[in-house]
Amino acid sequence: MPRVDYTTFDLHPMTMTLGAEIHGVDLGLEVAEDQFNEIRRAFTEFSVIFFRDQHLTPDQHIAFASRWGEINVNRFFKAIDSHPVIAEVRKEPDQETNIGGSWHTDHSYDQVPATGSILYARQVPEIGGDTQFASMYAAYDGLSDGLKRMLEPLRATHSSRHAFGRTAYRIQQYSDDVGDRLGNPDAATQDADHPVVIQHPLSGRKALYVNPGFTIRFSGWSDEESRPLLEYLYRQATKPEYTCRFHWQKNSLALWDNRATWHQALNDYPGQRRLMHRITIEGVPLE
Repeated sequence: MPRVDYTTFDLHPMTMTLGAEIHGVDLGLEVAEDQFNEIRRAFTEFSVIFFRDQHLTPDQHIAFASRWGEINVNRFFKAIDSHPVIAEVRKEPDQETNIGGSWHTDHSYDQVPATGSILYARQVPEIGGDTQFASMYAAYDGLSDGLKRMLEPLRATHSSRHAFGRTAYRIQQYSDDVGDRLGNPDAATQDADHPVVIQHPLSGRKALYVNPGFTIRFSGWSDEESRPLLEYLYRQATKPEYTCRFHWQKNSLALWDNRATWHQALNDYPGQRRLMHRITIEGVPLE
């Protein structure tokens, strides 16, 4: 189990595999260096960390995100009007589809995938709208030694085309419902090959790095050949004991590691509004 010996805030692990709530930090202030270093350590150890009761302006949200690295401006999500680096993740009461409603990790289709994402709750439904997270460390650790040996030299192709391009299923089937929340389909040209098993750049631990949202095949394999093994890995990665679930409240903030986790936003709040602001942080090449 990860360490919980933190001195500048109270930390409460959510499960044995990932997730922790941090209390006693005001992200609206300039976080002191010693406290920020402990937040960074918690991020590395727990893969996703949560803060409640954070009353942030967009500028304060950006200031906190900038402590982690350069901001990645999303190509496809609608940005908020006043701050183009903040993506809007929104579902109106009359809309049926939500954004991020299936398991994925953000920006794996980029040549240099994102370090993490920082999601801030502006408006949440009275009931529902939780987010689930899954640990890719646990997913890898739970594989047999034989399968680990087979996977470690493999690479996989990730793409944005089938998710955000003009021929994307969601764009074609639900264009009226998606509305202005997603756009710029002609920019969906990203394809990237990444190791199937990565050594995490912060922790040094091995993690599974494929996901149902953007991985399309093993490099050098056909789609048909790839599908059975990918589907097995996807089932492996979402075993309940490898996951945690976060119940949002207004002014909650989550920071997750895109190299070590998957996430999905549950679409279980019909007729209610959910408005989140997301900033994504640039990463480093994966090995």
